[in-house]
Amino acid sequence: MSIDHDQLFKQLLSTFFLDFLDLFFPEVLTYLEPDSLVFLEQEFFTDIPLGEKKLLDIVVKARFKDAPLPHGLGEETFFLIHVENQAGTQPQFARRMFRYFIRLFEKHDLPVYPIVMFSFNEPLRAEPSSFRLEFPGFAVCDFHFQVIQLNRLNWRDFLNRSNPVASALMSKMRIEPEDRPRVKLECLRLLLTLQLDPTRMKLISGFIDTYLRLNAQEQSQFAEQLSRIKPVEEQEQVMQIITSWMEEGIELGIERGLVQGRLEGRLEGQRAEALSMILRLLARRLGALSSETQQRIEQLSLTQLETLGEELLDFADLADLEQWFVLNA
Repeated sequence: MSIDHDQLFKQLLSTFFLDFLDLFFPEVLTYLEPDSLVFLEQEFFTDIPLGEKKLLDIVVKARFKDAPLPHGLGEETFFLIHVENQAGTQPQFARRMFRYFIRLFEKHDLPVYPIVMFSFNEPLRAEPSSFRLEFPGFAVCDFHFQVIQLNRLNWRDFLNRSNPVASALMSKMRIEPEDRPRVKLECLRLLLTLQLDPTRMKLISGFIDTYLRLNAQEQSQFAEQLSRIKPVEEQEQVMQIITSWMEEGIELGIERGLVQGRLEGRLEGQRAEALSMILRLLARRLGALSSETQQRIEQLSLTQLETLGEELLDFADLADLEQWFVLNA
């Protein structure tokens, strides 16, 4: 299934726009009126050189507190946020960003605060943040835009930021391969501290889940690191997030073998992964299992394993597991 990267980022930044500004441009919040935000829908223009209609990613109209902007620009402005998620920037990107800016400024006759987020993995070189048009001895235009290049940001610098956008975007920052399981776990731990409503928590956890897909070895490392978290209640809260992924059939990370999506030709492999994960979780939850109990679990179907994976977090002792066998096996 293809991923709509544009929509994922647009939903994240639209939902947590003020948190986004607080994370990357806190000075803006000192003069922005939070209750004035208006998100414009279907803001597009025709890219004349390419003959294509371009839909601008996020355009927000806002009002400023107290005094107007300097230079007589007035009390209202626009924020233009463009997310560039292609595998490497296109040639002349700065020129294209300048066109976006000009079209928006021309249409609404209001100042525009331009922001670009580069979300691709490569290249790692610093991307441009300006477009300059000049003749010998005469600068006609010197256009600048704010740049957030995720693959040049270190996730460790955001680890203690109590911010939902930080929790999500850490999954797209510069991560060494050996740190991937830890980063996913830290993203989820940070998310737990934010006390978000279920809908917003699902948005953030789904974003993390999409961009930090762990292979089998990484899943094992994730589970090991999760088991060392104290207090145990925090372990359970992380597992509840993972359980919600399973209930929605999202095939990712540690719960990969437990999800509802059953791709043809992979049922047996999924069952083996599910069985391995169930045995580890039960051992951590209830202690060492007898060989007889383990054999009973090994005989369960994939559907039964998935059901057990969803319900075992509520088990208090082995009696609960026995009761589950009576009702389900």
